[in-house]
Amino acid sequence: MKRLLHAFWMCQSMFCAIPCPCKTWDEDARYALLWCLPLVGLEIGFIWWISGLLCLFFGLHQLIVGLVLCAVPYFATGFLHLDGFMDVTDAVGSCRDLARRREILKDSHVGSFAVIGCVLLILCQFVFAFAAADSADLRLLIVIPVVSRCCSSVAVAVLPKMATSQYARKKAGLADILIPGAFLVASFAFSLWVGPRGALVLIAELAGYGLALRKGYVSLEGMNGDISGYALTLGELTALGALAVL
Repeated sequence: MKRLLHAFWMCQSMFCAIPCPCKTWDEDARYALLWCLPLVGLEIGFIWWISGLLCLFFGLHQLIVGLVLCAVPYFATGFLHLDGFMDVTDAVGSCRDLARRREILKDSHVGSFAVIGCVLLILCQFVFAFAAADSADLRLLIVIPVVSRCCSSVAVAVLPKMATSQYARKKAGLADILIPGAFLVASFAFSLWVGPRGALVLIAELAGYGLALRKGYVSLEGMNGDISGYALTLGELTALGALAVL
């Protein structure tokens, strides 16, 4: 139990900008790091939902509500996954050979494809958040980050990884699938409880995540944290779009 708690603190410190009450690193708990990723998503989801409720409670203009709902996921993660999105967008958009695409992926400089992709991403996120703030059931915001991180946890554990990935030495076990799977089932159960359209939002998120993952993984021929962030960002954007439309 102590190691699992250490794994959660480690996971929160790495993948979340919310202040962590206990900063520790336990190498013996590293095996459970990805198991805790959906819990971090749940934490972010609650903050996302509560932020929307507070905006509506105080009667803020819908534009402001949309701005808050657009920005919270990025600030809550310290723009970590947005950084991965930009890196992969630059690499994939370059249309160079594999070696050069991987070089671009690790380049600290920001290219034109990343800038264009980021601008379009945030514009879409704002428009979807603005529309969702009008009539959507915001309780689904709680589980959208959970589902995306369930997908990332499984993808990072199962798919063949690049040699430079920090997860390169990790071998997938049954728990790496069952634990995120349990969170995924619970998320769908919650979405059905919220309403019949809730599950459609999460299905759209899975589709968006899967397509983005395929694009990044096939183009770079390997899995790493940047591709995970790329797919996670686009998966959550798809869910927010579905939440606004349905």
